[in-house]
Amino acid sequence: MSPTRSEFFQGVRASLPIVAAAAPFGMLFGALAIDNGLSVGEAVLMSALVFAGASQMVGLELFSSHIAPWIIVLSVFAVNFRHVLYSAALGRRMGLMPEWQRAIAFFFLTDPQYAASEARADKKKPVTLIWYMGMALPIYVFWVAEAWIGALFGRLITDPAALGIDFLLPIYFLGLVLGFRSRPGWFPVVIASGLGSIAAFYTVGSPWHVSLGALAGVVVAMVLPPEPAKVEAIEVTP
Repeated sequence: MSPTRSEFFQGVRASLPIVAAAAPFGMLFGALAIDNGLSVGEAVLMSALVFAGASQMVGLELFSSHIAPWIIVLSVFAVNFRHVLYSAALGRRMGLMPEWQRAIAFFFLTDPQYAASEARADKKKPVTLIWYMGMALPIYVFWVAEAWIGALFGRLITDPAALGIDFLLPIYFLGLVLGFRSRPGWFPVVIASGLGSIAAFYTVGSPWHVSLGALAGVVVAMVLPPEPAKVEAIEVTP
């Protein structure tokens, strides 16, 4: 197998746990979209264009409330603001990748995509467009297909929580967070993000708690003392 194909299929393998974990939520969105008055085609189109589970759920709730469009746009931006932080951090991992390639990559940027890219960089492996798209494309294609399936058959599952499938994605995200526990300042940043999100949820409300919790973690990361530089000993021979 050529290096390019090998790199692509490394990304595909990395996508499989995410595809499995996100499947119930993709289908749940399709079912909720039908319940909120969207057609099957509109549900599929929304998944294809927005491609952000939480934002799609928030959009559905706001569409059904018949509120001003600018409030919908602002609320969706609040949920997705963390992607601004993701792209800023991930941009430095992409080396000399042309801007048009970064633009394509950032359309497919999701929480697990960002975490997997950071983990790959930690292992001193390049975050190339080939690997990145190998991971991103299966997630995207299955997400859109799951919206279609959920729109057609979602009503057959009347209570996803009763089957426990609503807990799959939180478990996956918890695993992603724990995967970075060896990084300096991990614990205080996670605690600050968690407490900030909880406080925002009970004061400002959803969906603002997502971005405000992330900002709390960013602030703590900024004030923490920097990691001491590692100085390698150099043997000097007379």
